Amino acid sequence: MKNRMIYAAGLLGLSLMLLTACGKKKEDTAEDFFEEEMEEAEEEGGLDVEEIEEEEEEELFYSLLTHEPVEEELTKKRPISIMIENTTMALPQYGINKAGIVYECPAEGGITRFLALFDDYSGMDRIGNVRSCRPYYAYIAAEFDSIYLHYGQSVQGQEVLNSGIVDDLNGLDGAIEPIVYFRSSDKPAPHNAYTSTDGINDGIEAKGYRTEINEDHEKGHFRFAEEENTLEDQEGEDAEVLSLYFPNDRPYYVYDEEEQLYTRYQFGDTETDANDGENVKAANLILQNVPSSVISGSYYLDINLNGSGTGKFLTRGKVVDISWSKNSNYDITHYFYENGDEIELNPGKTWVHLVENAGGADCKTYATREEFESN
Repeated sequence: MKNRMIYAAGLLGLSLMLLTACGKKKEDTAEDFFEEEMEEAEEEGGLDVEEIEEEEEEELFYSLLTHEPVEEELTKKRPISIMIENTTMALPQYGINKAGIVYECPAEGGITRFLALFDDYSGMDRIGNVRSCRPYYAYIAAEFDSIYLHYGQSVQGQEVLNSGIVDDLNGLDGAIEPIVYFRSSDKPAPHNAYTSTDGINDGIEAKGYRTEINEDHEKGHFRFAEEENTLEDQEGEDAEVLSLYFPNDRPYYVYDEEEQLYTRYQFGDTETDANDGENVKAANLILQNVPSSVISGSYYLDINLNGSGTGKFLTRGKVVDISWSKNSNYDITHYFYENGDEIELNPGKTWVHLVENAGGADCKTYATREEFESN
């Protein structure tokens, strides 16, 4: 129907132009002229609205990350994933609004870092900043068959990278660093390492990495609803606000019913992307409760992504309890409603939050913003 309306509007606009140019009688309306032109075209065999509509629908392609319309080439393109710092020293962040999916995961010292996944990373001169790898981030990057950008790594992260589970562009690689990364002058190291569209493309070419997504991932990681998922069938409860336990950035989200999106806040203010100046928003929020511990002999956090656990799924101002499972490092994580069906996201951006089991009780949803602000 949408394509038909667009097409009809185009013909109506053309008709108005012809009406003016040809000096059509004033008493003839634009609608009359439009109908006449349609009838003449059909009689001459030069117009088949149904056929045109079908052809236009066949030309629609959808992002594997967001299920929003994209150019066909993006549905075949291998995504990239970037480690992005999330501290006050790193703000503002650059390019995060072009990410289709973002994972927020705890790191050592109570901070979080982002793993931002992009299928379209075109047109950006500055992305990041970029920080070092931890094992669980590399495993998540592998779930999407992505090319993983990071600037250094922990000892444990190096072990995962050495396994070959994911192709990476490492800022500590002397051959890659000057091609892919640059240092800005407005921040001190290590908070000033960035990449760009050209840098990423040059790095992929230098490494000779495959650029098309493999067959195992060509259907995408998540399932998307064919129609709007209001969580009504799952008896979702009102959730205008989600507050997370992360002690450093203290993030929370507020739902905008008109936009049908959650706006993200952190460090006491809205989070914005320095590239476009827009607030960070998401259509879907996932909380994944995970076991965690400190790696013996170090201060690094260890998060086990294999096995199963619980969580929450928020979309369209509603929340439901979910479960998750992952069979091995080489599998992808699946999320399920309480009835056992796999969850279905609404088209748009998704933020996934790894929540340590010990902090799960401190992640709360509120039916209204007033309820949140009164606590």
